[in-house]
This record gives sequence, structure tokens and C-alpha cells, in this order.
Amino acid sequence: MAEFTEYAPGTPCWIDLQTSDVDSGVQFYRGLFGWDRQDLGPEFGGYGFFLKQGKMVAGVGPKMNAGAPTAWSTYVSVSDADTTTSKVKASGGTVAVEPMDVMGAGRMGVFVDPTGAAFGIWQPGNHHGAQLANEVGTWGWSECQTRDVDKAKSFYAAVFGWKPTAFQGMGEYTVFENDGRGIGGCMAMPDQVPKDVPSHWLTYFGVDDTDAAVDTVKRKGGTVLSPAMDIPGVGRFAVVSDPQGAAFAIIKPAPSAEG
Repeated sequence: MAEFTEYAPGTPCWIDLQTSDVDSGVQFYRGLFGWDRQDLGPEFGGYGFFLKQGKMVAGVGPKMNAGAPTAWSTYVSVSDADTTTSKVKASGGTVAVEPMDVMGAGRMGVFVDPTGAAFGIWQPGNHHGAQLANEVGTWGWSECQTRDVDKAKSFYAAVFGWKPTAFQGMGEYTVFENDGRGIGGCMAMPDQVPKDVPSHWLTYFGVDDTDAAVDTVKRKGGTVLSPAMDIPGVGRFAVVSDPQGAAFAIIKPAPSAEG
């Protein structure tokens, strides 16, 4: 198993789902990925953990803002949430949720980059992030899909020190590197995405059969946003959404991309 006990600062460390219907969301992801749920109790406002093999893989809870869309969010590990917040403001980002302590688990904040993509930060306390990742049925990658790639690259370099490295394939794709390791992606939002969809961070989950996973999504009330397709050297992926509208990607990595 790909187990983690800590994440270096500047590394995406956690994802969570904020949804309009927690119980239905739990049922959907249990059917798709085999996840269980751990409820943290009323003092956490209905927030809980998705578990796989007893390990935390993601968070789930009701939307903090009733008007916000149901969505998956990515959080980046930082050593000092307040210092990072100052960098976000200085680099043209906006604050959606000011840094706040979360019951000894850590300190979090939520921001919107200058291109409109929301993301979070996490200063760990006794919670460091996903305990299981980068394997079937778990989170493996997060990708900023934006309408201004250059602006996004400059922003994340200034805030987290990420080095953007561009690759050519089916269009240009940027890999963000933290201390020499690829930790996330960035690309221009595909043309087929409706104009009213803002820039966003897309969450990828590993599967052992992309087409079978797509069939499960449809059978359980989800929607296919981008049909399964192959990217040479990367894998076979599709973009889907759960019944409440949260978009995410599923991917079976190519043999050369696994590990």
C-alpha cells in the first residue's frame, strides 16, 4: 500500500468533498471505490473521513456555504498558514476562508487564485493528510484547469515555490514540481467545458478499469462529462461527476506511468 504519515510543505496533502447530501455522497463513493465513512461527531459540523482499508483517504462534509457548488477541494501542506495567506494576497489571490484552527487537527485556509480556481492550505497539527494515496481507489493527482495558464503558473510559483515544467503532447501540459518532484498539474481548460464553469482544481482517482468505473458511475446516478480516452504514456481516463454534481477524474495509469 502507498501509505503516508506526513507531507513536505508545498505538497498537496488532502482532499475533501463538500456536498449538498452527505449520506447520498457516502453511498455513491462506497459503491464506486469501496470507501467507508468515519463520522467525527456534531462538534465537527457533520465532517468526517472516507476510509479505505481503515486508512483516511479523503474528507467529506456538508457545504460550508449553501450557495457554493458541490465540489472536491485540494489542500496544500504548509508550515505556516498565516505566512502563506500573506503570499496569496500579495500575489493576486483572494481569501475565501481566513486561516482558522480545526480542533487541534491543524490550521486551514481557503483561497481563490487570480484565474478563479479555489484551493485550500493545511498547516498540520495531529492530522497530516491522506494516509493512503496513489493506488487504486484513492486520490493520485490534482490538476489546475484554468483559462489563464501563465497567470496560474506565476501565482503558484510565488506562493508555494513550485517550478512549472511544460510538456507537449495532446496540447501543452504543465507539471508543478516541489523540490524536484511532480506534485500537481496545470492545463488550459478544454474547449468543451461550458464557458460558465470557472477555473478549478480537478481531483484524479486511480481505478483498475476506467470503462468499468465509468459504467459504475452511470449506474449509481453520476454523469459522464468527458468519455474515457487514452493518453499515450499516461493512461486511460474519464471525467465524471457524482449525483450531486461534484466533478472528478478517474484514471487507469499506463504501465510506464504506474509507481
